[in-house]
Amino acid sequence: MINRPRRLRTTPAMRELVADVTLSPKNLMLPVFVKEGITEPREIPGMPGVLQHTEESFLHILDDAIAAGIVSVMFFAVPEHRDETGSQACLSEGIMSRVTRAAREHVGDALVLVADLCLDEFTDHGHCGVLDSSGAVDNDATLEHYVAMASALADAGADLLGTSGMMDGQVAAIRAGLDARGFVNTGILAYAAKYASNFYGPFRNAVESQLSGDRKTYQQDFRRTKEGAEEILLDLEEGADMVMVKPALAYMDVLTQAAQLSSKPVAAYVVSGEYSMVETAAAQGVIPREATIFELLYALKRAGANIICTYWALEFAQKLKEQS
Repeated sequence: MINRPRRLRTTPAMRELVADVTLSPKNLMLPVFVKEGITEPREIPGMPGVLQHTEESFLHILDDAIAAGIVSVMFFAVPEHRDETGSQACLSEGIMSRVTRAAREHVGDALVLVADLCLDEFTDHGHCGVLDSSGAVDNDATLEHYVAMASALADAGADLLGTSGMMDGQVAAIRAGLDARGFVNTGILAYAAKYASNFYGPFRNAVESQLSGDRKTYQQDFRRTKEGAEEILLDLEEGADMVMVKPALAYMDVLTQAAQLSSKPVAAYVVSGEYSMVETAAAQGVIPREATIFELLYALKRAGANIICTYWALEFAQKLKEQS
């Protein structure tokens, strides 16, 4: 027998020598939830270890992220008041703008600040856009609100805007709006392939979503194979600086496709249900927690993710730093 692949698996040192997928803290993006009007952080139901932060406590998490070697965070804001159009999202003194501005003042350029650009946290119906007279999401009317929100967040100091609403033409509209207002250096992290997934449940607790029904008329159908590629290419053509696949673990085929199609960085979001599924199995003793999470993070990197947005980011960045 000439070929014996096991020769390169004989010892830990040998396996380390030939490993060709690497993972570092800079690959991990930390999602942070900030709730308006609370005085103490709150644990989120269904997301063990993940908190809704106050407008003060989240700044300490940014310090921890920097110390762990993380270079990017993504903000989600939970307002006290909602309305039909999500008007709080577009205010220069709204909760998302305040969080972004406070973060910029606190960390300077030490972190890439990504602000979620969507209306679902801010509307009283929970949809990602404004509704027409029939109750359907009005794509083109929604774009006007996205442009206003983008301007407010760029002015507050966001480096990247996470365009998560899945409206047709959103990247082009936001890019044009930013450029017209002089925000030419504010980038767009496009949620290019975002699916109408069953794995988002705990996230809706995190942002206290008011949604009834579903988002299947604008988020992608998981039964289609080519639509993800189409959406990725459209967002790149419209000016996206990065593209994201969401969810991550159930859509690694789409992630690999995105990496093959895109000359821009590719991100993957390990969503709340995926996170909770692993945490629940680990708590039941069904799987080893740390080893399993590392396996999943490396698998996403192997599949093509340059950036992994994950609620494990801070903990596992610290572990990676200890290993180095």
